[in-house]
Amino acid sequence: MTAPLWTPSAERIAATRMDAFRLFVNQRHGLQLADYPALHAWSVDEREAFWQAIVDFFDVRFTAQPEAVLREGAAMPSAHWFPGATLNFAEHLLRRRDDHPALVAIGEDGSREQLSYAELAAHVAGLQRSLKAAGVGIGDRVAAFMPNTWQTLVGMLATASLGATWSSCSPDFGTQGVIDRFGQIEPKVLIAAAGYRYAGKNLDLTPKLNEILERLPSLQQLVVVPYSNPNAQPRDFKTAAPVALWGDFYQAAGEPKFTPVPFEQPLYILYSSGTTGVPKCIVHGVGGTLLQHVKELGLHTDLHADDTLFYYTTCGWMMWNWLVSGLALGATLVLFDGSPFHPGAERLIDLIDAENISIFGTSAKFIAALEKAGAKPRETHKLSRLKAILSTGSPLAHESFEYVYRDLKSDVCLSSISGGTDIVSCFALGNPVLPVRRGELQCKGLGMDVQVWDDAGKAVLGEKGELVCAQHFTSMPVGFWNDADGAKFRAAYFETFPGVWAHGDYAEETEHGGLVIHGRSDAVLNPGGVRIGTAEIYRQVEKVEEVLESIAIGQEWQGDVRVVLFVRLREGVVLDDKLKQRICSVIRDNTTQRHVPARIVAVADIPRTISGKIVELAVRNVVHGKPVKNTDALANPQALELYRDLAELQS
Repeated sequence: MTAPLWTPSAERIAATRMDAFRLFVNQRHGLQLADYPALHAWSVDEREAFWQAIVDFFDVRFTAQPEAVLREGAAMPSAHWFPGATLNFAEHLLRRRDDHPALVAIGEDGSREQLSYAELAAHVAGLQRSLKAAGVGIGDRVAAFMPNTWQTLVGMLATASLGATWSSCSPDFGTQGVIDRFGQIEPKVLIAAAGYRYAGKNLDLTPKLNEILERLPSLQQLVVVPYSNPNAQPRDFKTAAPVALWGDFYQAAGEPKFTPVPFEQPLYILYSSGTTGVPKCIVHGVGGTLLQHVKELGLHTDLHADDTLFYYTTCGWMMWNWLVSGLALGATLVLFDGSPFHPGAERLIDLIDAENISIFGTSAKFIAALEKAGAKPRETHKLSRLKAILSTGSPLAHESFEYVYRDLKSDVCLSSISGGTDIVSCFALGNPVLPVRRGELQCKGLGMDVQVWDDAGKAVLGEKGELVCAQHFTSMPVGFWNDADGAKFRAAYFETFPGVWAHGDYAEETEHGGLVIHGRSDAVLNPGGVRIGTAEIYRQVEKVEEVLESIAIGQEWQGDVRVVLFVRLREGVVLDDKLKQRICSVIRDNTTQRHVPARIVAVADIPRTISGKIVELAVRNVVHGKPVKNTDALANPQALELYRDLAELQS
């Protein structure tokens, strides 16, 4: 068994919400659940009692009471949670009405704006009145083309307060990428920034926004936020809909009113990456999102009202939706817009000290890049309130675990988390009462019947297989937009194992209940018929100092598949035979001969989605001469051309 890198003290465990919840369950149900494994087993075996306990523990309030906790059909996805119940999402995020900071919005240029809970509610009340006057009501869509700043959050809360549905894209999306998303859902109102900042540059969004507006005939109101473009005027934007500047559209005053809606009423529309075609529009319900988020933030992340929560994210990634739910726990949010590495590698680490951040969320890529940059925050920063670091986007390498405890902070709960846009939450994540082991996600989420299955549909332990959720859960999407009979929804998640959610992750459950994610199932390599997760290779390549990042694919070759590894090297480094041999040796010595790439090729860039995930499938298609259907889903689509017709792959 792998020795823990960190183990919480008995005093620290006793102070957590997770332990308080365990005692709450024991007292209410006359149980003696002694530890987390027992609590998790109960939460899966007694799902109805568990989710009712979440409702009661976090004081979730229904306007109309539910007729039951769960009505379940013969197989997923035929289930309904809390049927008959009504509630309002925004109401639960706006319970506080005091001067405690609700959010701090920080721009890359150093600008800082703060809103208290009372001020936030007043802004929401004002925007709510104006949206209602513009015709927004239950079921209407409000879309945002916005950076991660306070106006975006006010827009979401005002939309949700009316029972309408919110959807957002970040300004770095390509024009077609935005149209592919918003064009499907036909928003009534669009809230859009006139500009944004990134890597020291002010970028004017007016031309892009005008191209988007031409393709949104459903629009009945455009609200322009003159963010980083203070000279923007309504006349600059070409649309038949009325155009108003943010400051003219509403006045912050009064108390918001909250429209009760059914538990499964659409709250958010999120989107699949779209790298293999037009993005799927994934619809998430009001009640399921709220319950899952208070569970994850309150219990698994141990978020309290006196905590300050940060996650580096854009409004085009589900982590934004997850982050803002921190308001439901009464915490302070830190919103950041800009490059995480401008003007230097420690920009976000500086933010931890400046804003007294206690829970810091980022990506595995960021942590690896911080180490490659030689940063040692433990020696240069106080990090006095920091109690948890969260990482997602891709599997966190063993070396990154060790880096955090060696060079960042030794007494911190490092939580690698995994789930995604599909469930706007997590299947496996952190836990303040459990040890942290290198390379592992600490535990399965409460109420989530997560298992790893082999090809025959049998649960396995200590073996690699498909990550599934064997029973219905509250944050399962209510469906896809424009999928009336649910055929596309069922095909996406329930065809691999009929009636069981197959998430598309290649995973492994450890003997002590942790999980290891080996990569996406559709990117698994199959040299000689042996399945290899790409994360297994990346984990080793990151040990090589000269390599900044890498991407691996399976190339069809002479009736089989061979592994090809592309590497982006440090400036001035040449990929000679000696370096290739060293990369191969590191991989071979720590995995197997099957993992060793047949070809290693240097490239100047690695293509990624807007949310920072590398795109093995797109690279594989380019290498095989197949089209990539939707390059607008990529942050750097031009990088794909680096992989076309490579001489190194012809022999």
